Amino acid sequence: MLLLRGYVHSEFLADHRVRPPASIDNVPEEILSGGPVLDARGEKPISHRVPDHTLVLTFDDGPDPEWTPKVLDKLREHDAHGVFFVTGTMASRYPDLVRRMVQEGHEVGLHTFNHPDLSYQSTSRIDWELSQNQLALQGAAGVRTSLFRPPYSSTADALDDESWPVTQYIAKRGYITTFIDTDTEDWQRPGVGEIMRRATPKKDGDGAIVLMHDSGGDRSQTVAALDKWLPEMAGKGYKFANLTEALKAPSAHTPVSGFERWKGKSWVLAVGVSENAMSFLVVALAIVGVLVFSRFGLMLLLSAIHARKVRKRDFVWGRFPVTEPVSVLVPAYNERECIANTVRSLAASDHPVEVIVIDDGSTDGTADIVEALRLPNVRVVRQANAGKPAALNNGVRHATCELIVMMDGDTVFEPTTVRELVQPFADPSVGAVAGNAKVGNRDSLIGAWQHIEYVMGFNLDRRMYDILRCMPTIPGAVGAFRRTALWRVGGMSDDTLAEDTDVTMALHRDGWRVVYAENARAWTEAPESVQQLWSQRYRWSYGTMQAIWKHRRAVVERGASGRFGRVGLPFVSLFMVFAPLLAPLIDVFLVYGLVFGPSAKTALAWAGVLAIQGVCAAYAFRLDHERMRHLVSLPLQQILYRQLMYVVLLQSWITALTGGRLRWQKLRRTGAVEAAPTSGREKAGAL
Repeated sequence: MLLLRGYVHSEFLADHRVRPPASIDNVPEEILSGGPVLDARGEKPISHRVPDHTLVLTFDDGPDPEWTPKVLDKLREHDAHGVFFVTGTMASRYPDLVRRMVQEGHEVGLHTFNHPDLSYQSTSRIDWELSQNQLALQGAAGVRTSLFRPPYSSTADALDDESWPVTQYIAKRGYITTFIDTDTEDWQRPGVGEIMRRATPKKDGDGAIVLMHDSGGDRSQTVAALDKWLPEMAGKGYKFANLTEALKAPSAHTPVSGFERWKGKSWVLAVGVSENAMSFLVVALAIVGVLVFSRFGLMLLLSAIHARKVRKRDFVWGRFPVTEPVSVLVPAYNERECIANTVRSLAASDHPVEVIVIDDGSTDGTADIVEALRLPNVRVVRQANAGKPAALNNGVRHATCELIVMMDGDTVFEPTTVRELVQPFADPSVGAVAGNAKVGNRDSLIGAWQHIEYVMGFNLDRRMYDILRCMPTIPGAVGAFRRTALWRVGGMSDDTLAEDTDVTMALHRDGWRVVYAENARAWTEAPESVQQLWSQRYRWSYGTMQAIWKHRRAVVERGASGRFGRVGLPFVSLFMVFAPLLAPLIDVFLVYGLVFGPSAKTALAWAGVLAIQGVCAAYAFRLDHERMRHLVSLPLQQILYRQLMYVVLLQSWITALTGGRLRWQKLRRTGAVEAAPTSGREKAGAL
């Protein structure tokens, strides 16, 4: 719809060049000295003049929604007719005005579709200008016309060696070319009196074709001049007629029907839809802008509050630090490339842990690899393949500790991760803790983009949600739970494809606090191909929608569930499901503005949005003690990577609305993340 609108608004193919006068060697003398109406359709060109005491009023460049109705009103008031040379772009956009012209007895002529100087154009472009102009006329008024006026033309004696061949070619296409006798130059707004003087024939009683404009700017002087000039000239014995009426020729209009009529009506209908679509999209863009900037503002403000709270030296979760042993659950399905690195990182933990690897029916020897390591406090629980939620629940049943840490089989922990992750449990109201998941394989372009997304889109968000007390997701790569809280909500559910989001929402509804531990860092292997990334994000996106729908009743419930339903669910739905669906409008309007203009302002506006995103990203990187060098790829991420995420979300919406089923898809792992850095700062060679 935007492309059609740009096409109709004469921006895409607009050509504003005007050729300077050329020689007249090849223009017949009888044409130069002849009348303003040129019929060159036959073997010999014929010129015609308007009879005495007859004025043919012609109006170029319309119709205009403001000035054309006023011109038509004045003509009707003074019982005058005229010829309107309409452009295809304006006739397509305002078909009702063209229809009114014909119904009120005026003639309509073609003035091309895009108003270019035809002497610069090829014959194919000329054909297109004429056919598109006729198509708009057919759709608007149901007629074709044989009258034509070239843009930037004037009197017949202004024809030259560049414009004469064009005039001949157009005549072969069946058109009568209409030039002028007098030019009011009303587009210069010289004043009402001057317009009237220029419109009047120099010799009293002479007939003339008068040029005026009903579009292209402020035409108030033209309307005022008509109101005075028409009765004045009528008092001198002049009549105001259509061109064919003045020449006593057949009407220039030919009714169209059948396919040609419906083709024109379809065109006009499509243009009307595109005009309305533009209005709708502008409103939608404004809504998106408010949402995007509100989200950025909230993230920056609340993340700053969260960071200040964490930095307070006297801030502690409870009277004493948490030192009790922790059960770490590692669900694994065909993780032979990663599992050894994962288990070794847990064995190096500075907090007492028991490690339980739940082998979910692996066929690649994952369990054998773990057992072969012979690490203390590490054991394997084997089960038939039943899915990740079942594996985690099985692990909880085998755990001996009250505090449960869950991680993925492709993730490695820092030595301090478990200790940092469980400290919030010193507060008895805390039921679960989200850790800081970081991309380990960030050297590729896709990895770098995901790194930016994790630091900015996930972890900065988690700081915001932590302050708002509506954390939507405990990441599967690094999260901790109280066993008591977990069993109270029924454990890990397989009702959705996002079991981590599902259980987090269930904990909120049960009254537990869910908090964020930014120093509990886990290094995970992100997808390294577009196909794997698509599969992962599709599952995440669709699973989040499932979880929101599953817990929708919280909106009308009381207590903790009601608070989450009326605060958390709207936030999550707005910022994670609905706003991203509209966000592509920013990029759509970027393309539209660059193609159809104003290009400079469009690029500047988009750069402003990118700059704000850059500020948020830089702040998030600073909070996470990350190097800024990866932000170099942020503009490219916005252009390419973000579009992929939009399409993934759209596909998730389609799947949800059509009731489709999405199965769990296992991602191929490479074992690229071998160990975690020993501090929060990225170190060269650590991965």
